[in-house]
Amino acid sequence: MAAAVSGHLQMISPCPRYSPTGKDCPKLPPGESLDYSMSSPLGYNEPLCKHTTPWPTPAAEWTAGQSVTVKLAPGGAPHGGGHCQFSLSYDGGKTFVVLHEILGKCFGQDDSQRDFTFTLPSGLPSSEKAVFAWTWVNAIGNREFYMNCADISIKGSGSSYTGKEMVIANHQGYPNIPEFSGNYQTGVDLYKSAKDITVR
Repeated sequence: MAAAVSGHLQMISPCPRYSPTGKDCPKLPPGESLDYSMSSPLGYNEPLCKHTTPWPTPAAEWTAGQSVTVKLAPGGAPHGGGHCQFSLSYDGGKTFVVLHEILGKCFGQDDSQRDFTFTLPSGLPSSEKAVFAWTWVNAIGNREFYMNCADISIKGSGSSYTGKEMVIANHQGYPNIPEFSGNYQTGVDLYKSAKDITVR
């Protein structure tokens, strides 16, 4: 247990699917168990979000245009930072549109940042079953892709939203971003060239 918690990094708010340490988590879906490896990277062949059965109720209720704070667990191993994105899916986790991103030193210059506050786009559509994802490509170490997903509800007035598609890397069928080796522009072109997608 201690090793899993002190491992890499994991989101705790909004509560990701099956987290044993998340804040204000819903009850587990029937037949599912808590995941004590939330801080581990997504397995090379694992589906996006790792767990495909959503929480039975939203872990958070957000409103388009409001400021939200995403929290990661304190401590952990930041692997020199890297690229982080904060994204939203309206189709059950098949496609994600980026709401916010930090490229290079995702956790700040001293790698200690664990809270991230940003403003939701005002034009987001409403959904009772949106999926929020925090993703991270680490700068140092094995080439990995970290992804925690939380089920949330969105109150909005838009009919659709267009933004950049979430980058997936170091995962089966997707590009590999090499170790940064001190160059924090490594892989940035992949993020900058991401296509626009529309969610509704």
